[in-house]
Amino acid sequence: MFVQIPVTAILLAFGLSLLVTPLVKKWAFKCGALDRPDQRKVHKRVMPRLGGLAIYLSFIIAVTLTCEITLQIAGLLVGGTIIILLGFLDDTRGIPPRVKLAGQVVAALAVIPFGLQVQFLTNPFSDEPITLGLLLSITVTVLWIVSVTNAVNLIDGLDGLAGGTSFISALTLAGVVWIEASRAPVSSQGQWDSIILAMILASSIIGFLRYNFYPAKIFLGDSGSMYLGFSMATLSVMGLAKSATFISVIIPVVILGIPLLDTTFAIVRRYFGHRPIFQADREHLHHRLLKLGLSHRQAVISIYGVNVVLGLSAITLTLISHKQAAIFLVILSTAILIMANKIGVTRTDSKAAYIPQPNKQQRS
Repeated sequence: MFVQIPVTAILLAFGLSLLVTPLVKKWAFKCGALDRPDQRKVHKRVMPRLGGLAIYLSFIIAVTLTCEITLQIAGLLVGGTIIILLGFLDDTRGIPPRVKLAGQVVAALAVIPFGLQVQFLTNPFSDEPITLGLLLSITVTVLWIVSVTNAVNLIDGLDGLAGGTSFISALTLAGVVWIEASRAPVSSQGQWDSIILAMILASSIIGFLRYNFYPAKIFLGDSGSMYLGFSMATLSVMGLAKSATFISVIIPVVILGIPLLDTTFAIVRRYFGHRPIFQADREHLHHRLLKLGLSHRQAVISIYGVNVVLGLSAITLTLISHKQAAIFLVILSTAILIMANKIGVTRTDSKAAYIPQPNKQQRS
């Protein structure tokens, strides 16, 4: 089975993104979806922050006009719509973290009736996969989708950062799933659908980056960062969750390495620093790179570079044996830990790095 590259859909998504983003920018000012500067943020002026709506509209229009809507694709569109509505409320009015988390869980649960769920985990000590029961399958799926959604949301701290890393991750996902599907005795329709959808999503993102890369004219906002995280998590379930190879369970983590690692380091840093896990700080990867003297543009491009390396690593993992993959992962993990320690994302320099959570009035 061979996947036909959806050139029409890719071009349509790109063109729509270029055309719709300026319109969304104007509307963001009218509906009050504005990001005001504060002590945690890097920008110095009021910015529209509803950019995710432009990506969502470009993606969903291109998909509905050019693709056959299967059950799983319908699930992706339904869940994505819930997430974008949740993000819109947060961008325009501000909602409490618990309400936001509850909305993310609802969106993750919404895709499960459409067949988008992790049904088994690979067993590194046996060729037989570990089959998950219904309750555990739902739990694992929801935890994965919500975790990635929040991880991408947390790295959205510099112009073009979340969008660019998601673009690289989407292309990597398409490449990895294509390799997995091509080598499998029987490939699933979900795998080929995920390849096409990842490419359309990447095209929607690159059109938006025309206005979001430094100096940005519009921000993704929570609507955009959560939508990208949700889409990437769901597409990885669609494309890779049915593979029974040992390394397939690791590949999505490597592909989404930047947001997941940055979030993990933040949790560890705050825990050992005896600080609330959800309390914001200025110690994320992009903050650290700026402290090391890199410019805004240099910091973003540096993180892009790391994301490309992780993407190539994910592709490499699909092409080598399990033993080679295990050795490769040990080397990669060691290199990541050494680099993270040198940059300083695993430690806190001072209590001043922590910032009180903004209230609704500050956010709006």
